[in-house]
Amino acid sequence: MPNLSRLIMFIVLTLASFQVQGVQLKIATLTPEGSAWMEAMRAGAKEIKERTEGRVIVKLYGGGTQGSDKTVLRLMRVGKLQGATFTGSGLTDRFSTIQLYSLPMVFKTLDEVDYVRERMDETLMAEMKSAGLVSFGIAEGGFARMMSSSPVRGPDDLAGKKVWVPEGDTTSYDAMAAMGLSPVALPLTDVMIGLQTGLIDVVTNSAVGAIVLQWHTRVKYIMQLPLVYIIGFLVIEEKAFNRLTPGDQEIVSEVMERVYERFDESSRKDDIDASLELIAQGLVEIEPHQDDVDDWRSVIMDSNRALAEKGEVDLELFEQMMDYLEQYRAVKNATTAADATAADANE
Repeated sequence: MPNLSRLIMFIVLTLASFQVQGVQLKIATLTPEGSAWMEAMRAGAKEIKERTEGRVIVKLYGGGTQGSDKTVLRLMRVGKLQGATFTGSGLTDRFSTIQLYSLPMVFKTLDEVDYVRERMDETLMAEMKSAGLVSFGIAEGGFARMMSSSPVRGPDDLAGKKVWVPEGDTTSYDAMAAMGLSPVALPLTDVMIGLQTGLIDVVTNSAVGAIVLQWHTRVKYIMQLPLVYIIGFLVIEEKAFNRLTPGDQEIVSEVMERVYERFDESSRKDDIDASLELIAQGLVEIEPHQDDVDDWRSVIMDSNRALAEKGEVDLELFEQMMDYLEQYRAVKNATTAADATAADANE
């Protein structure tokens, strides 16, 4: 029986080796090393490794070292990466409906955002899973606003200007084109070079994003108009996630959901602080002409609906979102009118 003993020993050692190695989840992110978000994700990865006793190892590649969103998605498809973090426009090749919240000029205020997200976040997460991706919640990134090297208050100020849109973001590209602008599609990793070389004149980003990516050093003005609601999220290929035991899946989900919940909670204060920092560093706030804003919103919302009708985002979910916004605005307007009537009566 010596051969059988050696065979049993070989199997035992092999299984033990697999257990020590663990299942590795390689995750790419554009989040810069040293940032608070990256530190929180690394702390989450450490907790996962400890609580699974090394059975799950989350390896993070920060700072965009794995390339653009398109490159990362390709690496995920071939199994060289198991997941990545994205913004709403970054995942359109795999799950285009995730950009629903980030359609241009849909939301006017953060109160509107809260009303819709409370009712639709879970639906979007479930729909994402149907695309073969596991996510752990949505983190707010603030409103993107227009930043430029010269003042922009209306369409005349944008004549001849080259406006950046994220690579692959057909929604923003079509919206810009509908406004008669000149959109230039570039991956996020190339925007700084575009600003330095004059390839682009105008960018949109949140205050936090502009500071983290150092774009604020290449612009002088920021228009006080919420253009796009930015979201961030982490996804893992479902087939990779399914390699984990149910218990380890629960641990990974618990930890990463907590991380993203904290991101979501802290982002508003961070955005306020970053907005003040931009002004402190010399950027000038520009108020747009209201008539132009109304015209822009009308044109862009027509473009958004056309995209939904073409299937770029789920039409039913788009209409559901717009219904929720209509509900919120009706109640808000009624409350405002009642408050005004009461104030008049007290005078």
